[in-house]
Amino acid sequence: MIKKLRRKFVIINMSLVAVILCVVLGMFCFTRIHAFRAESEIAMRQMLDSSRSKEPPKNDTKPQSPSLDFGPGGRNPAFNSTPVFLVTLDENNEITDTNSSGSYTVTDTLSEAAVSAAFAVSEDQGYLSDLKLRFIKQNTPEGTKIAFADTVQETRALGELVIQCVMMLLLFLLCFLLVSIFLARWALKPVEKAWEQQNQFIADASHELKTPLTVILANLRILLSHKDATIRDELQWVESTQEEAGRMKKLVENLLFLARSDAKSTPMLYSTFSFSDLILGCLLTFEPVAFEQGVMIEDKISDDIFISGDAPQIRQLVAILLDNACKYAGIADVLEKSGSSDKKVTVTLTSENEKIKLTVHNTGKAIPEEDLPHLFERFYRTDKSRARTDGGYGLGLAIAQTIAKNHRGKITVVSAKNLGTSFTVTFPVSKEKESA
Repeated sequence: MIKKLRRKFVIINMSLVAVILCVVLGMFCFTRIHAFRAESEIAMRQMLDSSRSKEPPKNDTKPQSPSLDFGPGGRNPAFNSTPVFLVTLDENNEITDTNSSGSYTVTDTLSEAAVSAAFAVSEDQGYLSDLKLRFIKQNTPEGTKIAFADTVQETRALGELVIQCVMMLLLFLLCFLLVSIFLARWALKPVEKAWEQQNQFIADASHELKTPLTVILANLRILLSHKDATIRDELQWVESTQEEAGRMKKLVENLLFLARSDAKSTPMLYSTFSFSDLILGCLLTFEPVAFEQGVMIEDKISDDIFISGDAPQIRQLVAILLDNACKYAGIADVLEKSGSSDKKVTVTLTSENEKIKLTVHNTGKAIPEEDLPHLFERFYRTDKSRARTDGGYGLGLAIAQTIAKNHRGKITVVSAKNLGTSFTVTFPVSKEKESA
């Protein structure tokens, strides 16, 4: 799918750029064609005007031909680049004189063919495609005058221009193709990563659901094989089924929470409440769990710290961190060497610099450094062999991070040898409490 998406990205980009470049180059070519046409028309009209403004000879013994004076060099700079010639006709439409600009040579055959083709056209100006000439006819007292402009050079220049535009288009497209491929890979990296994570998430969820389902089906087969037995006789299989069903229910609820959070559809019931009291309540709930596991809980909770948010979600976040700390609390290396057997969890809540900081620290072995960047990934476990015995799916910390982000907070972890592990959650101070 990612390859198809990348290919589609490149194709769409290339199509848009090709259309834009074709339009731009097309407008450029059209502008040049119009400029060439305008230049030849200006040259022809200036030649007509120059011949008309020439004064007739006075008291000369020799008749003078109506030559054109175009200044130094005998050429008008207005139509130097366009070869033009002027044909003068008498009342019988017979050619009386032919003049050309610059070094442009006009044969009698060309003049006659051009005049005949021009008279075949009813308009006073036009284009003779067979002769590649533009013309303008003008009636004067001296007779009919027809100015012609040779478009051979113009056609050649346009052909070269088109070739250059096509080469530029191909070069631009090639360059942009390479850029598009690079941009497609760069822009779709987050999508590719999300796609891989989604596939891994589905595979992990399927695996985690498969295990309790297998146990439940096995228990049911045992129960069905003992049809005459009472519930008391088969109580262990019933309790095992109930336990696995409870694990499945918890897993499905966690998956639904994460899915709704990803879709931004998790209902949030905001209120301002005492964060200090909420944490103390959670500690009271976890005291029996900590006692059974031989863990001592110490709290350093500042009084009257309020927070604005969804109380059930905040309570779930605290419970996840406490459960994780009690589960993995161990004897610190320093204490182990001194002979102490204390397993300790310390919960600290403070408010400073307009930030509320909750820290849950537990003694024990440090988390491997290579595992730290992955702790908040879904279904990630540092010790996969303990997953079933501890009842974890690797979703707790992912849910904790999601809850923290939902409340504009941040969760971090620090773990070091001889120091244990600390999870720190930072929230913004409640504005409602400040204003009160």
